[in-house]
Amino acid sequence: MIGRFALAAALVLGVSGCGSDDSGSSTLTVFAAASLKSVFTGLEKDFEAADPGVDVQFSFAGSSDLAAQLQAGAPADVFAAADQPTMDKVVRGGRITEAPATFATNVLTLVTAPGNPKGINGINDLADATLVVCAPQVPCGRATKMVADAAGATLRPVSEESSVADVLTKVTSGQADAGFVYVTDAAAAGAKVSTVAVPEASAAVNTYPIAVVADSTQAAHARRFADLVTGPTGRAALAAAGFGAP
Repeated sequence: MIGRFALAAALVLGVSGCGSDDSGSSTLTVFAAASLKSVFTGLEKDFEAADPGVDVQFSFAGSSDLAAQLQAGAPADVFAAADQPTMDKVVRGGRITEAPATFATNVLTLVTAPGNPKGINGINDLADATLVVCAPQVPCGRATKMVADAAGATLRPVSEESSVADVLTKVTSGQADAGFVYVTDAAAAGAKVSTVAVPEASAAVNTYPIAVVADSTQAAHARRFADLVTGPTGRAALAAAGFGAP
């Protein structure tokens, strides 16, 4: 418990960018699911070009970790989660009071080392593979369980990670034979991985919501960022990265 309070205090002190700095420019702090990193950092350029007085600072991590930070009082202006249940926790906690807007969908796939040396052709070929997945409390972890249940398979991962980015890293670094990641992460990894289609993934479609944090000190800028994500520019960037429409 003491450790959690210490973490919350560090976050409140460390994420002090919500507001204005001495130069008069404003800092917009965006908490976003790790799977959104590529798209959101691309949108940052569009946002700051339209409003050069704002510096966007991102915190990318597993959605459940970000939600816990928000519930502990960490300052932020925008929250974009990888599934609705995680957003709902923050809403129930009172840090978000508006109705979140859904802006994308995503599904899982299996990734392996390039060339798929273990010959993994589907979820039922994982018994002898070193498998990594997201932890159950993380959106990609909940989705993984749903996919396994749909396939009637029992997974025995060697580790459960706090974000989909960590799962991907375990595979690309050679620490694991296979891992469940979003199709968007597999696409972004390119030649670093081989992809194995998982038909059962259609049983676990994650819907991504975004909302302005209720106590944001940059509410107007936060609203413009959320509108950018949900508008034509954001939709086009998300589609190009492999996200589905909401």
